[in-house]
Amino acid sequence: MSKVAVIAGVGPGLGAAIARKFASEGCNLALLSRSSAYSINLSNRLEKTGVSVIPIPTDITDAKQVAASFSQIREELGEPDILVNHAGNAAWGNLAELTADAFESAWRVCTLGAFLCIKQVVPGMIEKGDGTILFSGATSAVRGRAGAIAFSSAKFAMRGLASSLAREVGPQGIHVAHIIIDGVIDTPGVRERYQLGEDEPLLAPDSIADTYWALVQQERSAWSFEVDVRPHNEEFFT
Repeated sequence: MSKVAVIAGVGPGLGAAIARKFASEGCNLALLSRSSAYSINLSNRLEKTGVSVIPIPTDITDAKQVAASFSQIREELGEPDILVNHAGNAAWGNLAELTADAFESAWRVCTLGAFLCIKQVVPGMIEKGDGTILFSGATSAVRGRAGAIAFSSAKFAMRGLASSLAREVGPQGIHVAHIIIDGVIDTPGVRERYQLGEDEPLLAPDSIADTYWALVQQERSAWSFEVDVRPHNEEFFT
């Protein structure tokens, strides 16, 4: 029987790569994003592989919208087996530049949004005694840096949420894992924006997506909680 996977936060980079990978493995998908045009286009392409895909425009910081979206998912696809918390909001700037609204917005998307989605899937997973919840982390989840006060705070909070959740629901058969994306993801937009050459060591989205699927497949006697992915770069090995 096909698994039902919900990806919260789908864009043209890693979110799309995760969707492609999970579809290739036979998962039926629900894609939650603010950009309905992109998710609809991606859904149409993925459905050609033979899986069911529903794009649902959702502000994951709004509890009512999240509840309505998951009600639609359960009605059209069934209870979710997999949740990928991939949505993020980066508010860059130093302390003097950063506003309270920008700081709160980063937390609301990264952490509150994940919390609201988790609340929707955990009861069904507990009932089945099975499920996977994945969190897209970042270097900033373990190491703060100047100019990223809001993003680092939000990602640290998300990591704490993931760690606590793993201890709470792991004994009930739910695998919770946090992926630290320690590097820059390779997309045409990133290369153009930063004027990077083809030899620049960046993270390939499809390869990262393989890691997400490997976590879904892990046997429960040897679950990983945290995995780092980083490009093959000399600075990491010296």
